[in-house]
Amino acid sequence: MNGHTLHSIGELARRTGTTVKTVRFYSDCGLVPPTHRSPAGYRLYDDGAVARMDLVRTLRDLGLDLAAIRQVVDRERGLPEVAAAQAQALDVQIRVLRLRRAVLTAVARRGADPEETNLMHRLAKLSEAERQRLVGDFLDSAFGGAGTDPVFAGIRCSMTPHLPDDPDAEQVHAWVELAELAEDPEFRAHVRQLAEDLAAGHLPDAPPRPRDDLAAIVRGLVAPAVAAGIDPASPRADPIVADLTARAAHLLGRGDPAASRRRLLARLERVNDPRRERYFSLLAVINDWPRPESLQPVLDWSIRALRARIHAGTPLRTIRS
Repeated sequence: MNGHTLHSIGELARRTGTTVKTVRFYSDCGLVPPTHRSPAGYRLYDDGAVARMDLVRTLRDLGLDLAAIRQVVDRERGLPEVAAAQAQALDVQIRVLRLRRAVLTAVARRGADPEETNLMHRLAKLSEAERQRLVGDFLDSAFGGAGTDPVFAGIRCSMTPHLPDDPDAEQVHAWVELAELAEDPEFRAHVRQLAEDLAAGHLPDAPPRPRDDLAAIVRGLVAPAVAAGIDPASPRADPIVADLTARAAHLLGRGDPAASRRRLLARLERVNDPRRERYFSLLAVINDWPRPESLQPVLDWSIRALRARIHAGTPLRTIRS
């Protein structure tokens, strides 16, 4: 035996802190083959087998499969290379597990039924490329042909969700709801109309201007009136409505004042669709952005003010232009 210390299968099991059954398994599959056999045919292992068994157990505990372990112990591949590949595979598994956990947490919080749970799982497990296709198709349907200059490219970017690799339950819930909105034909048509409204008041290749943003115009003029509690149908609101109509005139096209107010009302009603605000709220959750300020109070006030004057046929002279 050349003076080498040989160990029985039981002794090898004790030295490596495992069981005889485990040693026999790794021995049979060739990972820790016996060094010799006794005259009676029993397996015997040298100190090298002890070290090999320790390595095999360590790699198994780290999650490597038998094929990868064989490549390492047989020196077909270096351990760093195998470890790097295994770490990458674990990253994928961790992302999948985190996503599953987030879906299950969202299902529990939402009280989802089986059909909704299936939908949540389907939408949540989409790959990044599949999510990009879904959102890209939605934005193409909204902005395709409505505007091609950098202004619209910027708007598309600001409407694009980026679900992180390890989303929490709230982000998964938000992504599922946003994806449902993006696939809704009625919502797509609504966003398309908003894009056409914006394109109609924007000069091609012109830089973005604050006065082109109807929502910003309304917020700036109407927020003080809302805060002050001014009744939108009262005479106190007349100057505000006049300023609003004048500031938005360039977005509404030509026409008599009454027609301009009707067009402004129609645009504000479209902007005030709750689905639009919900989309941007969900987008903020997914992208971990600050929650957007709600426009509903100022839009509601403006819509009520315009409706009151259109219904009453208020002469233009009573409104300061």
